[in-house]
Amino acid sequence: MIRAGVLGAGHLGKIHLRLLKESPRYELVGFFDPDLVQGKKVSEEFGIPYFDNMGQLIEAVDMVDIVTPTLSHYDCATRAVGTGKHIFIEKPVTHTYEEARDLMAQVEKKGVQAQVGHVERFNPAFTAVAPMLDSPMFIETHRLAEFNPRGTDVPVVLDLMIHDIDIILSVVKSPVRDIRASGVSVISKSPDIANARIAFENGCVANLTASRISLKNMRKSRFFQRDAYISVDFLERKVEVVKMKDAPATPGEFDMILQNAEGEKKQIYFENPEIKTNNAILDELEHFATSIETGSTPVVSLGDGARALDVALRIIGAFETQTHS
Repeated sequence: MIRAGVLGAGHLGKIHLRLLKESPRYELVGFFDPDLVQGKKVSEEFGIPYFDNMGQLIEAVDMVDIVTPTLSHYDCATRAVGTGKHIFIEKPVTHTYEEARDLMAQVEKKGVQAQVGHVERFNPAFTAVAPMLDSPMFIETHRLAEFNPRGTDVPVVLDLMIHDIDIILSVVKSPVRDIRASGVSVISKSPDIANARIAFENGCVANLTASRISLKNMRKSRFFQRDAYISVDFLERKVEVVKMKDAPATPGEFDMILQNAEGEKKQIYFENPEIKTNNAILDELEHFATSIETGSTPVVSLGDGARALDVALRIIGAFETQTHS
């Protein structure tokens, strides 16, 4: 079993504590939180040892699970990697792209494993259709959330949109050519609503919308590619797959046939991939255990996290360009 320690006992930290305690892949040694009162309260609630010294916890484990505020990610990760520990680090990977690049160099030098917590990669609706996503040329995403004061200290791009940025970058295997974006602050001091248009060198265009002041929650992505339309509902964990193929010479009575201006006929058909129920956070933690044990590349590598952060920060930079133009 891999000895694990958690840094941070906030809302998400407590979820990680509970899942690591339940997982047969890990031995949960304990956790650290700078808030002594919160630490002792969580320790009593979960029956998990509380360390009031971060260094002592890091020394006692094989893997450090970093679920602290983003501003402290880099310092926590550097301390863990410096002592040869594997790190699981929540998104966004770090506060700046430079920190992410430096952390990548540290991880490579020490020869440890590192995974970033972009949990939507493990959403069963996405994993069900991921093998079908082949060179999409237009992508549209909507990630809308009801207002919650937690998380409003950062722009909505880093809070919500970064999930979709990571998904898109994992699907589109092409460098980003251009980014256009606009953001509006309604309640917070940072943008609460944002829209971004990302153009890739291969011609693919992605249009992303994120809001944290919506009346209802929505997490949907639509992928358009040659002869296929694929919709993923991350919230409801449902998919819609519509494909086209050359029409048969003699169509059946119930076949759906389309004919274009050139006279070519296509048959429309639907696919219903199996969606397996899972706990996405537990899955990402246990996939990381496999990476530690086998030396395989994590599903969401440090490089993946850095690329998503880079695009997110470029989108935020485009807001500032919009403001001063």
